[in-house]
Amino acid sequence: MADLLTQEEIDRALATELPRWAQQGEAITRSVTAPTFMDGIRLVQQVAEVAEDLDHHPDIDIRWTTITFTLSTHSAGGLTMKDLRLAGDIDRLAD
Repeated sequence: MADLLTQEEIDRALATELPRWAQQGEAITRSVTAPTFMDGIRLVQQVAEVAEDLDHHPDIDIRWTTITFTLSTHSAGGLTMKDLRLAGDIDRLAD
C-alpha cells in the first residue's frame, strides 16, 4: 500500500509542481475547459489510458466542455505519491 503524504508534502507539491490543483479534503482536484466537447472527450480518453497503465484511476466529471479530475488513493485513505504523479500526467496532457 502507498504511504500517505503529510500536509506539508501536499502543500509543497500544490504550490510548486501542481499549481492548478486544489486540495479538497482527502483529495486534489482540477477542472480543465476544453475547446469543444469532443476535445474534452479525447482528453478523458488520454487520461484513462495513462491511469490504466498506472493502475490508479481518477474520478472524472464531464460537464459539456469542463472536465473535472479528482484524485485520491482510496485504499490508503488519502493522498499519496500516486496522486501527485497522475496529476502531473494530467497537467501534461491538458496543456
